[in-house]
Parts: sequence; structure tokens; C-alpha cells
Amino acid sequence: MSSSGQSISKMANNDSPEPATSSTFNLTIPRIAIRRTSSDTQLDKVQIKSASVYNIHGLSGSQHSLSVPPIHKDVVGYRGSNEFILTDDKQSTMDQIRSIGPWFRRKCKNVCRRKILYKRVPVLNWLPKYNMDDAVGDLVAGITVGLTVIPQALAYSSIAGLPAAYGLYGSFVGCFVYILLGSCKDVPMGPTAIASLLTFQACDGVWQRAVLLCFLSGLIELLMGLFGLGFLIDFVSGPVSSGFTSAVSLIILSSQVKDLLGIVAKGNTFIEQWSSIIDDIHNTQLGDALMGFICIVVLLLMRLLPRIKIGPPDACDQSTVQKIVNKSLWLIGTARNAIIVVVCGAIGAAFYENGKEPFRMIGDVPSGLPSVQAPPFSVPEIVDGNGTVIQEYESFGDMLQGLGSMLIVIPLIALLENIAICKAFADGKPVDATQELIAIGVSNIANSFVQGYPGTGALSRGAVNNASGVRTPFGGLYTGLLVILALLFFTPYFFYIPRAALAAIIIAAVIFMIEVRVVKPMWRSKKTDLIPGIATFVACLALPLEYGILVGIGLNILFILYHAARPKIHMDQAVTPCGVKYLMLTPDRCLIFPSVDYVRNLINKHGLKSQIPVVIDCTHIYGADFTAAQVIDTLIKDFKSRNQLLLFLNLKPSVGTVFEGADLEYRVFYDFEQLDKAIRECRRKSIPA
Repeated sequence: MSSSGQSISKMANNDSPEPATSSTFNLTIPRIAIRRTSSDTQLDKVQIKSASVYNIHGLSGSQHSLSVPPIHKDVVGYRGSNEFILTDDKQSTMDQIRSIGPWFRRKCKNVCRRKILYKRVPVLNWLPKYNMDDAVGDLVAGITVGLTVIPQALAYSSIAGLPAAYGLYGSFVGCFVYILLGSCKDVPMGPTAIASLLTFQACDGVWQRAVLLCFLSGLIELLMGLFGLGFLIDFVSGPVSSGFTSAVSLIILSSQVKDLLGIVAKGNTFIEQWSSIIDDIHNTQLGDALMGFICIVVLLLMRLLPRIKIGPPDACDQSTVQKIVNKSLWLIGTARNAIIVVVCGAIGAAFYENGKEPFRMIGDVPSGLPSVQAPPFSVPEIVDGNGTVIQEYESFGDMLQGLGSMLIVIPLIALLENIAICKAFADGKPVDATQELIAIGVSNIANSFVQGYPGTGALSRGAVNNASGVRTPFGGLYTGLLVILALLFFTPYFFYIPRAALAAIIIAAVIFMIEVRVVKPMWRSKKTDLIPGIATFVACLALPLEYGILVGIGLNILFILYHAARPKIHMDQAVTPCGVKYLMLTPDRCLIFPSVDYVRNLINKHGLKSQIPVVIDCTHIYGADFTAAQVIDTLIKDFKSRNQLLLFLNLKPSVGTVFEGADLEYRVFYDFEQLDKAIRECRRKSIPA
């Protein structure tokens, strides 16, 4: 082979069965058109323009033969696809096995590249450019989010069935880790309502299980990120996600009714909870109910304060007093949870000091930071003074068996929540799901060493973070420090916070997570999307959550399979430049085993009805399998048995390889001139080609 290019032999012939004189000439393709392997000795791909009917034969060395019939340029017609990819022979199985070693070495080498390092440790991108404006924005946002996180952490721990301190334990280390590994400035790591409910259903209030669940779910999230499995959330469609979120919101709301009314109720599912509430509703405590409903009304009203604007709409036209009033209203509305906790805590303390307890308090919260220790891998046996076993011993295997499918569900839901925040405030920028998996995975692993339970980014806190003017993930530092200060100095005062106030905070938040607003546009857009959404919603209410979301995903997969099994076929009755009519059938997707019999029946139906040559345009067929090849072979024989012409147009080389592997006898064309000629000749002879 010369240094200037690759020589390819091109031989002209015709389609007629009689031998014809052929002309032979050499075609030199410039080197720039050839892509070579790293060894520069093996031809990888060559692109040849204006290829017609072809037949590729592997030759020795790097020589390839291309057989192209002559093109009659004086014949009027339309040209089809004029690009053709010439590839070398496939590697043998042993060659593929031998290539694993070099592939693995290349991957390991790529990990150490500076580009990958900056991608997987995002702090290296923004920290060198950090300035005073960023610092001020992050400080304000971090403190504002901290005022939201503390009351939410206390409230969410009750959803998880854990003491209030565990919500705070899971709210500061993750913030610090996310600064280093997080790719979205608006994500505030910590407990969320959905993660808390899933933790309760998996752990049933046993803190050792919750901490181990945090460690294992973080480990699974990290592994999913390292193996690039962030695409798994693509299997959870919008309707399924909406149905799941709405059902979870109702379950969370129902779980707080007992604290709102001061009664005792248990249950994992929506039906079990309300059955238990109805059984004990006659024991409703007036003080708790009054406190709870007043707090809900006040919180809903305070939620409207940030929308109130004094003065002109444009901030530049407002006076200093107007700006101060507007900022104050916004701050009061944003910190409404903290204000309610402080006020209700003061009311509770006043009653308690006077010897009265009209409300149920959250009780003692251990003061100080949690001890740093490995997550527990067993649950010890606990016996009371009477010798009664309160909590049975559980080994690591027993704990794993109890956690079950939640080890997969919680990481997926955590990623789903996190990505929702990233997309909501991304301003059109791409979201790296793999990096987010790594970030929340490492955060949860770190949280488990300070006795936290699983957490992720919460959309409500993300909205506060964004509205507060956060500039980088560094705002999480101030949020985490505020939680640490609360643990060090304010835990004695948490004793007086009424449970009804925390229940009101949760109810006032989750009521807006019920996605009723998506039903109307979904109905207008595509009514069938309501089926998996409603099915997920009902299943999550009636069954454990992990089964409910599996029902929705399963229905989605069934819809996808049905869509794949029933492709659309566009039919056109065309006429060649010579006046011969033929039927052009264009399938709109790949030929795979669920759809081929359906396609065969449709093509046969149209062929029998028209009794004219049929051309299958394969432009949109990007893949096929062995079953498809067998059915196409049957289709070809069907047409041959009734002496009807069947031709293929623009067949992809990858699909052709599948057909050739099944020993199919078929004719394929890549321009309309040759197609016209074949139809004209076969029509004249009245025999199949």
C-alpha cells in the first residue's frame, strides 16, 4: 500500500444473467478518508460515495473488492442514500478476549487524566475562580437553608420513626461532602420526606437498621456512579414519577395525622394508616389538634408572604425602605418553619414550666455531636427490667433480609429527587447523573459514620437555596455549621417543641407535592400516559412503595414493548420514470422479534391487494435480529411463490450482516436508477428477481 492512500479494485458489470464485458480500473482513496486502528496496519472504515448494488469480499491483507453495476446517468430517476461504510472482517472470539486487557489499561489510564479528575471532583473547577461575591451569596443562602433544614430534620425523623436527633445527625456531614463532589450548586443534602418514609418502611424505627441502610444505599449509589448506571432513572417515566410522588405525599400526610391529633396509630400503607387512625380517633387531644391546625393555617399564609411586593415591580425603581420591607417579607416567608418551631417551642416551654402539658412534646434530644463510628452490622438484644425482650438480636444477614428491595429502591428514588433539583435550576445545562450518584453515594456513606439515615437533595430546600442567591456548592458549609451549632447549644430547648407543630410543618410542605396539576396537560397531550401514572398512584397507596413503583415501571415497559411490536408502515404507490407502478412500504423502526410477524402480515396483505412489485424502504431500520431474518426469509418465499417482485432499498450494512448470516436470498439497492432498472427488467420478463 502506498503512503498516499488505499487502492481498491472496482469492477463494472450488469444485472443480466448473461456474461458481460467488464471494465476494471483502480480507485485510489486519499488517506484522509481512511480511519485506522492504533497499530496503523488494519483498515477500520472507508467511506465510498455513490455506491449502488454491492457485494463485499474480504481479500488478503488490507485489499477490499467493491462490485458496483454501471449507473445509467441518462435515465431520469431519484437517488437514494449514497453513503456506504466498508468495514473489515469481524474479530474472532479469542481476539475479542485478548482485547479486554488493552481496553482495561486504556480505561485505567483515562481515569488518571486531568479532564476526568476535574469532572469527578467538580470543586476543582469553581474553587480557583471563587470571589467575594460568591462568598456573600453562599453565606446568605447557606444560613437561610440552615434555618429550613433544622426544623425539617426534626420533623422528618418522626416520619422515619426515629428519635429527633437522627434527623440532625444526617444533615451536616453530607453538606460538607457535597461541596467537593457535587455538580449542582442548588442541591442541599439532608433528609427528605420521601427518603424518610422509605426508611420507616424498611427499618420500622430501629436506628441500627436505618444507619446500616444509609451506609449500604450510599455504597450502592457510589457503585452505580462508578459503573455509569445513572441511565437507570430513564426507566422511570414522568407519569410514573408523578404518581409515585403524589402517593408518597398522601402517605406522609397520613402518617402525621396521629401527631396532629395526639392519638396513637400505626401502619405502613395508606389503608393501614387510616384504618388505625379511625380506630383511635376518639382519643383526639384538643390541645394538639388546636395547635396543629392553627400552625397549618399560619404556615400556608406565611408561604404567600414572598409573593407580596411593596412599590414598583422593578427592584431598581424601589426605594430603600421598600427594598427592606420586601426582603423582610421574603425572609419571614422563607424561614416560616423555623419561626413556627421557635414560637411553638416557647409556648410549650411556658405551659411546661407552669406544670401543664396540653401538648405532646418531642422529648429529650441528646446534646452534642454524634460519635464517629462504623455503622452497626447487627442489632443487639434489649431486655427490660422484667426480663421481657423488647428488641430481638439481629445478625447482619437478618438485617439485609429485612432491608430487602429497599437497597435498590432508595438509591433510585434518591437519584430521582436529586436530578429533579438539578434539572429545575440547570438553565438548560446538561446534568451529569453519574456524578450526582457518586456525590450522594459518598455523602450517605459519610453520614452513616455519624449515625445518619439515608438522605438526598430536597426540592423544597433547593428552591430556597436558589431563591437565596446561592453561587456555588460552598453554601452547604454554612448550612452544615448551623446544624452543628444547633446540636451543640440548642438541643435542650428542642424538648419543648410540640409534636403537633412538627406535624403541621410536614403537612403544609407535602400537600404541595401532590401533583394534581399534571393530570390536565397529560390528558390533553397523551391520554394513555395516565394509565401508568394512575396505576402507580393506586398501587403505592394499597401496596408497599417498592411494589407500587415496580407496577408503574412494569406498565411502562409493557407500553414500550407494545409500541415496538406494532411499528407503523408508511405506504406509497410510486411510478418509475418508465411508467411502471410499484408499492413503496417504509417501516418506521427496527425489526425485532416482537414485531416481525406483524410486519410480515401487513406487507403480505398490501402485496396481495396490489399485485404489483413491492419495495421495502429500510431507511429507518437500524437493527434486526435472527428471528427477524427468519421471518423476512419466509416473506421473500411468500412473494416468490406468487411470482411477485420484492426488493429492498437502503438496507443498513449492520442489518444486511444479520440477513446474510441467516442465508437470505434478496436484492438490495441504494439508488432509484438501479431500482428502476430492476423493476423494469423483472416486469418485462414477468419473473421474480
